[in-house]
Amino acid sequence: MLKLQKAERPTLYFIGVTTAQSSIMKLFPLWAKALGLKDAIIRGIDIGIHADADLYREAVEFIKNDELSLGALVTTHKIDLYHAAKDLFDYLDPYATMFGELSCISKKDGRLEGYAKDPISSGLALEAFVPEGYWEEHGGELFVMGAGGSAIAISAYLLDPRKKDRPTKLIVSNRSKQRLDEIERIMKLVAPDVAAAYYLTPESAKNDEILSGLKPHSLVVNATGLGKDQPGSPITDEGCFPSQSLVWELNYRGALDYLHQANRQKEGSLLHVEDGWIYFIHGWTQVIQEVFHLDIDPAAFAELESIAGTLR
Repeated sequence: MLKLQKAERPTLYFIGVTTAQSSIMKLFPLWAKALGLKDAIIRGIDIGIHADADLYREAVEFIKNDELSLGALVTTHKIDLYHAAKDLFDYLDPYATMFGELSCISKKDGRLEGYAKDPISSGLALEAFVPEGYWEEHGGELFVMGAGGSAIAISAYLLDPRKKDRPTKLIVSNRSKQRLDEIERIMKLVAPDVAAAYYLTPESAKNDEILSGLKPHSLVVNATGLGKDQPGSPITDEGCFPSQSLVWELNYRGALDYLHQANRQKEGSLLHVEDGWIYFIHGWTQVIQEVFHLDIDPAAFAELESIAGTLR
């Protein structure tokens, strides 16, 4: 069982694995002050990776029934929590039901609502470092290592059929077949016209092989969680990134082995290397807007980003 105590002040929860280590624990009080969220606090709920469904249900039921528990951001557990507790929600947004995951829990007019915010926050983060017209100009590919909620969101955003500027191919690898089959099912619905390949990669060396076959000017993403809540990297030190490519480490804290591997090749292979910091900021501001029913306009976001920069 989880050790959850009745909230005495308006409370936002962070459902993760090692929440005490996140910058949000120091950052949220500063943001709350800037946003005028009087008395609001944040609490972490730590749950082991791929935990028993009863733990996810316990967390959701607690938030649903506790008056001053206003909502939560969910990380790592987005898919597992959705499948364990989706029946407890009065409303699930279209992204949540389409992708089978949720990253935001909130309350509105007595209803418990669930949202998949990653398609929005990942898109905003990508726009911050992927040049406009990048794919049309260079014809690069998208290689995502990992098949969880973030991987689905990034793939769906970049391959949206309403866009002309898209990667020429989607490549996804993952250590478990069930998740790999699920992202393949979803992406066949989202972008059936884009060439795609899906690889089961229980060994990191297999990802090295995939890397070696990528076109220049590709985007290579670590969406596995390795290097943050679990040690390691999805590639070995022998893996070589394609030249002139974009490399994205979704983590911003932890050992960040993948980020260090990319930075060692940055100059020689003309890479642009990005960590997960801006993704972290967009992810949290999207959830804070939903939970506290706010509109964070560009000026307010710039202020919050500036405040966050003081903690980097």
